[in-house]
Amino acid sequence: MSTEIHNGITIKSENEINQMREAGKIVAMAQIALANAIRIGISTLELDKIAEKEIRTQGAIPSFKGYMGFPSSICTSINNEIVHGIPSKRKIKNGDIVSIDVGAIYNGYHSDSAFTIGIGDISDKEKKLIADTKTALQIGINSAKNSARVGDIGFTIQQYGDQHNYGIVKQYVGHGIGRNLHEEPQIPNYGNQGKGIQLKNGMSIAIEPMFNLGTWETQVLDDEWTVVTADGSISAHFEDTIVIHNNNAQILSELPEKKNIPIQKNN
Repeated sequence: MSTEIHNGITIKSENEINQMREAGKIVAMAQIALANAIRIGISTLELDKIAEKEIRTQGAIPSFKGYMGFPSSICTSINNEIVHGIPSKRKIKNGDIVSIDVGAIYNGYHSDSAFTIGIGDISDKEKKLIADTKTALQIGINSAKNSARVGDIGFTIQQYGDQHNYGIVKQYVGHGIGRNLHEEPQIPNYGNQGKGIQLKNGMSIAIEPMFNLGTWETQVLDDEWTVVTADGSISAHFEDTIVIHNNNAQILSELPEKKNIPIQKNN
């Protein structure tokens, strides 16, 4: 069983971490399948079906499908869409910047991860945005250690984003994760060093920087899910589920092949 600590945060047992590790492998396999399948002309609905089939074939359940009424197994957010885009018959076009968020439940435990990929001909500025957002995720993960503070994660991500003049999304943040998709604590992509809840061994969190080429401000579309940049600028999003283990961050939503997912796919 998990041990409750202050503010409702749970410390995961070794058994629970192992269940989350299995969920993370399944998420990573789904992401690899999506990265292999994505191309000009494929619809986001087709990608959704590919991910759901992979997740269910591995004995897991999509975390997102039905969550607070969300209709799909993955989120597909394109260009100025930041997060929570709903898969549809919309087809991927040359030059699209596509962010895909995937979650899976295995034996009652969640894992959550996202990546962004450019399709075909994208600008150098867009390539840099994707690469820098991916780097920001790793910087945030590196700062997540036993006895560090949540503010340390946000500070390192914000510092890196500010150095590159990106709009850092503030309204949507990372989160605790485990038996529930979203648990305490919240993990903002901004903050102050030494502030916030202290991280402890056994805490599991999802870190997810979202950088925009323009403003940090956002809007929600009429579908009440899709979040877009307020100025129409391009956005990128990366996420991994981690656990504080042996005093350092261990990525749960990763396989060796996932490291080879490119930031650009030529079709």
